[in-house]
Amino acid sequence: MSERLDGAAPAAGADDKTVTVVHVMRHGEVDNPEGILYGRLAGYHLSDLGRRMADRVAEHLEGRDITRVLASPLERAQETAAPIAKAHGLDIGTDERLIEAGNVFQGKTFGVGDGALRKPENWRHLRNPFRPSWGEPYLDQVVRMRSAIEHAKDAARGHEAVCVSHQLPIWILRSFVERRRLWHDPRRRQCTLASLTSFTFLGDRIVSVGYSEPARDLVPAHLRAGAKRPKGAAKGAQGRGAGA
Repeated sequence: MSERLDGAAPAAGADDKTVTVVHVMRHGEVDNPEGILYGRLAGYHLSDLGRRMADRVAEHLEGRDITRVLASPLERAQETAAPIAKAHGLDIGTDERLIEAGNVFQGKTFGVGDGALRKPENWRHLRNPFRPSWGEPYLDQVVRMRSAIEHAKDAARGHEAVCVSHQLPIWILRSFVERRRLWHDPRRRQCTLASLTSFTFLGDRIVSVGYSEPARDLVPAHLRAGAKRPKGAAKGAQGRGAGA
């Protein structure tokens, strides 16, 4: 039997023969021409391209045994979940635990080359990248995201569930499960727009983690996992501060 990846003991009475898959999806591209780090702000919706991404993933999952669809309360996540839920005749369940990570720079532009690091008023928020000092602690994100996928697993036991969330919480959860350090270079996250990070449970044990990009051809090259933003590139609909 596979070892539990997160190191925790299986729940009492767990059925080790029941396979359940929880797909944690990052939302599609957001309409954000000014490049605001929108974080948990309301009013940020999918762009036309983002809606196409959501439709593409819904098509990709159409033949899967999806019995539960959950999403962050933010509009971009709800809109991404909508075509998946519709394809399976399901309602969207809203789970606050799937929300974007808190960030003190929310509502501002904050990115490489915009001078934010040279502003003394920002320095106190940057003193500890390991926690991190500018936002919600990584361990807090692990706790709530792990709780959310456990809930999804229980609700869809023996079937599959989709949870629509945001880049940082998804990457932090995956890093924890795969026993990597939580502090990291944001440019190296493998969590592209509309991607699926899929956790397979055997009973109550996570036995594998998969990753796929059903809408990869729709994602601008510089926004794909591991890509570098070209020098002098203009801020597009996704926005440089909006990797959420």
